[in-house]
Amino acid sequence: MSEKRVDDGQQQQSPSLTLEDEKSQSSAVEGKTVLTKGQKILATLQFLTLCWTLFVAGWNDGTIGPLLPRIQEVYHVNFTIVSLNFIFACVGFLAGALANIYLTDRLGFGKVIVFGSICQIVAYSIQCSAPPFPVFVLASAINGVGIAIQDAQANGFVGTLSQNAETKMGVLHAAYGVGAFAAPLASTQFATLPRWSFHYLVSLGISVMNTAFLILVFRFQGQDACLRKAGEVVPERAEDENSSFSAVMKTKAVHLLAFFIFVYVGVEVTVGGWIVTYIIEVRGGGPSSGYISSGFFGGLTVGRVILLWVNKTIGERRVMFLYAAIAFGLEFVVWFVPSLIGNAIAISFVGVLLGPMYPIVMNQTSRILPRYILTGSIGWIAGFGQAGSAVFPFITGAISQRHGIKSLQPLLVAMMAFMMFLWALVPRAPRRQLES
Repeated sequence: MSEKRVDDGQQQQSPSLTLEDEKSQSSAVEGKTVLTKGQKILATLQFLTLCWTLFVAGWNDGTIGPLLPRIQEVYHVNFTIVSLNFIFACVGFLAGALANIYLTDRLGFGKVIVFGSICQIVAYSIQCSAPPFPVFVLASAINGVGIAIQDAQANGFVGTLSQNAETKMGVLHAAYGVGAFAAPLASTQFATLPRWSFHYLVSLGISVMNTAFLILVFRFQGQDACLRKAGEVVPERAEDENSSFSAVMKTKAVHLLAFFIFVYVGVEVTVGGWIVTYIIEVRGGGPSSGYISSGFFGGLTVGRVILLWVNKTIGERRVMFLYAAIAFGLEFVVWFVPSLIGNAIAISFVGVLLGPMYPIVMNQTSRILPRYILTGSIGWIAGFGQAGSAVFPFITGAISQRHGIKSLQPLLVAMMAFMMFLWALVPRAPRRQLES
């Protein structure tokens, strides 16, 4: 009670406190940080803005599947050539992952994430005009840089939160799933229109909105400054603590997690990108087959929310093996059961089971890595992982050119098996015990 009186007295003696100072104040009650109303609102705005950023990333990844057959038709290219979209995107993702580590220490969170969003605006501005194929795929590389940077910054920001970080990580990636679910609904329609490339005008619009939100909410400020304004307690860094490229690259766990995400994202985008072609050519589906891609990404979204309680009950590390085992069974259904409706339902449930895996990996990363390299590490993991969304769909396209798209299912089963082998190697140790 006496402490409260002292606090009241101090407030009376300091009537000139600015609104900024009041927003940055927080108190401790029963060992918990109590946020002011302004801090709660700001924290919510920050989180929702990053959810929109992930929505845009999901929109991008969900776009390509229904458009692939039309792109092949317009540009007169085969499976291998059209898959160059994925390869150029891969180059962009890797460049973005490296640039993220370099730029974050020099420019800070707010400026870097806005730069990434502007890259997307540039890419969609090019693609919406249906330029010559080499220019079209070059825009995919620019887009890849932007997505890798934003994905890294958003995951790094949410990964450092102290309040409900695991749940928020799940919701953040559910937003990605919503974008990936919505995109095929739109691109399936545009794929049948003469101006098919106008789908990228829609993408351009949501990217402009994304940039505006990022500027208004984060105001080009660093991550720690944004966190403190929202009431987070940010530990002071020692002078030798930095997220430099060398510090991140010397941590072994980072590479295991990066390779896992590399394969995981490869599986995710390969399913979403090629399942439409598979259903059309192998199962005899019609133009509406593009909605199956939406079903997969819709399942991805639902899984990241409704399975949160399962993750907590069984344990995030163990539940990954359960999800993978069931997903294997469903892939065999798609592989061997010649039913259009049955395949569509199975693919949706594969999405439900794969959905929680990405946020679980990000949560595990936050547990086992030191905080001072967390953002840089998540940046590399997310950026390198995004390269999987290009490499594996390209490999699938190249193999399909030689052996037919029917090879999709055995490829997916093999990729999922390798993915879980990598997960078994990821360390369990908390960050304080982890050695570089």
